[in-house]
Amino acid sequence: MSTILLVEDETTLAETLRYNLEREGYTVLTATDGVQGLELARRAQPDLMVLDIMLPRLDGFSVCRILRQESDIPVIMLTARQDEVDRIAGLELGADDYISKPFSLGEFLARVRAIMRRTERQPRTSAREVLEAGTIKVDTSSRRAWCESSELTLPQKEFDLLTCLLRNRGIALSRDLLLERVWGLDFIGDSRTVDVHIRWLREKIEPDPARPRYIQTVRGIGYRFEAPDETSL
Repeated sequence: MSTILLVEDETTLAETLRYNLEREGYTVLTATDGVQGLELARRAQPDLMVLDIMLPRLDGFSVCRILRQESDIPVIMLTARQDEVDRIAGLELGADDYISKPFSLGEFLARVRAIMRRTERQPRTSAREVLEAGTIKVDTSSRRAWCESSELTLPQKEFDLLTCLLRNRGIALSRDLLLERVWGLDFIGDSRTVDVHIRWLREKIEPDPARPRYIQTVRGIGYRFEAPDETSL
């Protein structure tokens, strides 16, 4: 049974969402402020976090920012504000989806189900596969990665993104294709999600992230991985 962490300080809305999520068969944990929500996420490791932006003690943006440094728990952000700036900020921080209040219960549940389906279908690699290019090495069976012989700490999506790029090194991959292969066909977010994760990945594997050697931007298309001593296709 999947567990959902609902972080919402509006009592009526929280009770409504909890009741309907439990009717769908989910186990629901609740928190009413950002600090409590972050602590509960760390302790319980839920399958999904539904996170309001305007929270006491610690706002939703801050919770999402801290959580993304530690975990790949999917996040749906809720807000009463309609500004596109808020939506972009949430996606830049690594949120998987963003819903503006007021919203219909049917739409909310549909988005929850979509994220849950994607999570359940995450590919599992049984055969040993070691990918190497330049100073980068990835072992897909143990889900470990190294750069310059130092082991990297990569959340799930960053690991999957690096693996996808390595398997197709020298080939330009579009943002849409990367979204499909790493996040799944029913991912609701946009291509900005890829850009954010590429930036995080560059910070971990590039000697100078501002002038990347490995993950090259292909203008108007997406990204290409190449080792410095290899010729791109």
